[in-house]
Amino acid sequence: MAIGLAGSRFGRAQEDPVRDHSRVPSISELKTTFEFEAVAWAKLPRAAYDYMAYGADGEVTLRRNRDVFDEVDLIPRGIQMAEAPKTELKLFGAAMAYPVLVSPTAGHSQFFAEGELATHRGATAAGATMIVSNNSTYPFDKVAAAAKGPVWVQLYPKPQLDANRAYLESAQAAGAQAVVVTIDQQASSYERALHDRNLSYSNPAMRRPPARPGSTNPYRISASRLWYEWKLFDEIRPFVKVPMLAKGILTAEDAKLALDHGVDGIYVSNHGGRSLDYDPSTLEVLPEIVDAVNGRAPVLFDSGIRRGSDVLKALALGASAVCCGRAPLWGLSAYGTAGVQRVLEILQTEFVDAMRSAGCPSLEAINRKIVAAQYS
Repeated sequence: MAIGLAGSRFGRAQEDPVRDHSRVPSISELKTTFEFEAVAWAKLPRAAYDYMAYGADGEVTLRRNRDVFDEVDLIPRGIQMAEAPKTELKLFGAAMAYPVLVSPTAGHSQFFAEGELATHRGATAAGATMIVSNNSTYPFDKVAAAAKGPVWVQLYPKPQLDANRAYLESAQAAGAQAVVVTIDQQASSYERALHDRNLSYSNPAMRRPPARPGSTNPYRISASRLWYEWKLFDEIRPFVKVPMLAKGILTAEDAKLALDHGVDGIYVSNHGGRSLDYDPSTLEVLPEIVDAVNGRAPVLFDSGIRRGSDVLKALALGASAVCCGRAPLWGLSAYGTAGVQRVLEILQTEFVDAMRSAGCPSLEAINRKIVAAQYS
């Protein structure tokens, strides 16, 4: 009787005024990546969702990363192609079916029990390369062994050279085909995290400690990455036997410096708006970086990709390939492995449709003539 009363439509006190408790749709019903976010939000604990969703400080850069895509128009062609566009490419000598990779993101097990194992399986099923975070919840070798698809590894550098060596040599032995060195989070604070009880109570790292008398770091910012210098790449280059990329490049000057210090690829990123607020959006600075690189290395791009048309815009402005972080996590949170696969397949399908509409029969035909940027 109690169960019957609790489930009755008259028991309005049982209703959650915030969350929609209608049925979870089947994966086949979702047609865009944005629809996966709603399912992820409904299924996840608030702390896990907020960790995935938030940005730095006032989240201006987080919003700008998306808004700027609305300021770039695609120029359609009146007569479309009869054949499907060719989307294959070679990146550092490896063949890829589409110019779309999975960005490195941390802590996948808070979104789905199998974590990065499921993400790698989903990416492999969609024919996409996964970049495994240095802060993954499963060791890199286990992630790499979870599926047969290619994997790259991300590094948050440590001051101790031997620690970097041990991690990178282990990852390369386990099959890492490239190393992505993240350099854009020297000091960051997440404003929403600092004010979100769910995050601050569930994750001690999000609590800002009081200053201690005599502290050499009175501003209470983690010093774990404040030591970064360009010579880092010179020091780790001898034991990196695969292509090495610098992730977090936002200026032409830094792109040139990265190349001077031996990197094989430039990765344009502002950490998805999670590093320094009021950073420029990555799409705005992409052309100047591509011009500075001048074909000397591939240029990868992330921060804000949600649609296949976004992929086309980034490639038109010079990117060699794009990487997606949040959207695959929405899929993972909503449906596990199948969700990751479906999100990537939606992006790939939309990308092909956009290529057809812009009259691009191959990746080589994509150039700045097919876009018109309205931002200054």
